[in-house]
Amino acid sequence: MAADNRHLLSLSSIGQTSAPSRWRTEAMRAHRAPRLIFFTKGQGRITIAGLTSGYTANNLIFLPAGTMYGFEVGPTTFGHMLAIPHAMAGEWPESHVHLRLRDVHMQKDIASAFDSLERELKSDRAGHARAAHYHLGLLAVLFERALERQEGTPPDARAGSAAAQLVAAFTALVERDYAKGRAIADFARALGVTPTHLTRCVRRTCGKSAHDLLTDRILYEARRQLSETRRPVAEIAAALGFSSPAYFSRAFHAAVGVSPSRFRRQSAETGGISPRPARPFAQELTRGLGNLG
Repeated sequence: MAADNRHLLSLSSIGQTSAPSRWRTEAMRAHRAPRLIFFTKGQGRITIAGLTSGYTANNLIFLPAGTMYGFEVGPTTFGHMLAIPHAMAGEWPESHVHLRLRDVHMQKDIASAFDSLERELKSDRAGHARAAHYHLGLLAVLFERALERQEGTPPDARAGSAAAQLVAAFTALVERDYAKGRAIADFARALGVTPTHLTRCVRRTCGKSAHDLLTDRILYEARRQLSETRRPVAEIAAALGFSSPAYFSRAFHAAVGVSPSRFRRQSAETGGISPRPARPFAQELTRGLGNLG
């Protein structure tokens, strides 16, 4: 069982990652507590709730708990990922927000707040943890002010489209039920649409199929558990909705290039294995989960 990190305040760096660990940023995933991403250099694409858009330097992105996302990390990309304790989630928006900071003074204030927070998190001085939480509170105020300044900026028209709203609802269901062995037809039925229409909308918003998003989320969780826990492979397979460990191993090998057991061993040494294209994994999932299609 993974540790419950909802109550932890932590800060990690975003930078060029090696191919073996690229899945940690690119694959669809979500967290049990909010995240704040601050890109300070570079550019790329980020997919949030099934909608893909570009990001550049001085972009600030807030992700509520349970929001599926993934992003590219280019050769010049650098930034920070802040884990916000669940208890402080009420100080942040209820939905995801992508701010493109244009005001130089606001850029400096945000960067300074991150630097101060990081300094306290790394400190061993008295009260450093409390000070870090105070800096997080200040960062929430700065975010609110930046959001207020951006209210006059035209929003992404795609976000309000029927397709984007449907896909957002789909990703929320996937995050809730990805480990239950459900088919795309089951998700489509719950949303009141046909599987064909759902896939068409997903392709329109992020260039992938509904099946790709679902399998990507399952594959991320499989690799996470293999690399971060000692849970037996058979238990991971069952927890992710596979009908047998054999089906899980075959699907995983088709996608990643090695067996789950070997991935676990090599992950301990190198941080993971570079994934192959997910299409074979999607094909094997259809067989391994029985109903998935």
